[in-house]
Amino acid sequence: MLSPDVAAEITTKICLGVKAYERFLIVTDTETSEIGNYLLDAGLRIGAEAMLVVMKPRTRHGEEPPEPVAEALTLVDVFVAPTKFSLSHTQARKRATEKGVRGATMPGITMDMFLTTLSADYEKIRSFNHQLKKMLEGKKTVRITTSLGTDLTLSIEGRTVISDDGLIHEKGSFGNLPAGEVFVAPVEGSANGLLVIDASVAGIGVLEHPIEVVVENGFAARIKGEMQAEKLRNMLSSVGIREAFNIAELGFGTNPNASVIGNVLEDEKAFGTVHIAFGDNSTIGGLTKAGIHVDAILTEPTVSVDGEFILKNGTWTWTL
Repeated sequence: MLSPDVAAEITTKICLGVKAYERFLIVTDTETSEIGNYLLDAGLRIGAEAMLVVMKPRTRHGEEPPEPVAEALTLVDVFVAPTKFSLSHTQARKRATEKGVRGATMPGITMDMFLTTLSADYEKIRSFNHQLKKMLEGKKTVRITTSLGTDLTLSIEGRTVISDDGLIHEKGSFGNLPAGEVFVAPVEGSANGLLVIDASVAGIGVLEHPIEVVVENGFAARIKGEMQAEKLRNMLSSVGIREAFNIAELGFGTNPNASVIGNVLEDEKAFGTVHIAFGDNSTIGGLTKAGIHVDAILTEPTVSVDGEFILKNGTWTWTL
């Protein structure tokens, strides 16, 4: 386990490449400010113009930050956002990235996760992600099945495949920390079939019973299961728009250090898992704005891309 100072140094120096005199903004909230303070100290030790903003926690993943915070994100060179709920899929984050600001979000980060998962070999993750990205680029149809009954097909034709490898050094680059996923926004309306979520859901945690989602023409048409299924349904319904039920993302976990623990920031990175998200994908190459983004993780998936298997029961069919 790392010390907080070392974890903060890995985040700032290795992952974000913060340099002396760069304008470095840490956006946190009242529930994650302890980690924010360690990151502030690390930035100051580097010699950066480091600043810490503490806001009230958002109420859901994808909810926009206050306007002054959104504006501040566009006025710096690099940012990091350890917050309770994710700013990844917000227009504020998207605008900052489009202006050339590089940065990372750390939604739901806990001190334990901060100290245990940031020691991953990011160069190795980058190499793995690069190979997986090549396998997905230019392809059309993805099929996901599991032994529990998942059988979902969707199109990724024409969509940009994105690698989150933890090395965020280029102008306008963006990712999650801890890192380790490759993801893409499916074509709207293309997803059909049955999705059986067995591991965890953002905002809910580890599942006690699987949740079955009937997917029709790109939307979660019916959500069936025990109490946690109702919680997912209510979470998506709370936004008040159909777009919240959009099949927004297909992602693959590529971090060997990550496990399914009930915190989506780590869960979706677990090696050999697949995650499907509902809601907004306008920030990752899709067309849907929903003001919510909820990831759901499946374990031991079998995945084929244009008929070629890349995962079988959670094991990759290829090696570097």
